[in-house]
Amino acid sequence: QVQLVESGGGYVQAGDSLRLSCASSGRTFSIYTMAWFRQAPGKEREFVAAVSWSGGIRDYADSVKGRFTISGDNAKNTVHLQMNSMKPEDTAVYYCAARRRGYTSYRAGDYDYWGQGTQVTVSS
Repeated sequence: QVQLVESGGGYVQAGDSLRLSCASSGRTFSIYTMAWFRQAPGKEREFVAAVSWSGGIRDYADSVKGRFTISGDNAKNTVHLQMNSMKPEDTAVYYCAARRRGYTSYRAGDYDYWGQGTQVTVSS
């Protein structure tokens, strides 16, 4: 099993920046890809960004391209999400996810492990 713990959420104003972190523990050697998803009230969970350790492949949702950057440490199986130029529509609970096999995916169902989430609120 793998445990994921997010940190770094908070309350910011539009245009500000925030950095989320996700630390993993347990059978981390099995992790192939890590990702961030988010879920706003009344909406489905949606893909934000992902990174595959093999080849360093990175993918982003169109809504965050150019504003968010995913990075991480393969050896430590930690991943970060740097969020710049934030908008009120970025308000959501942000979840860290990991999958044992396969490259980056937009589908939440492809991920095997999930963190508890961290709240991000952006005021206008």
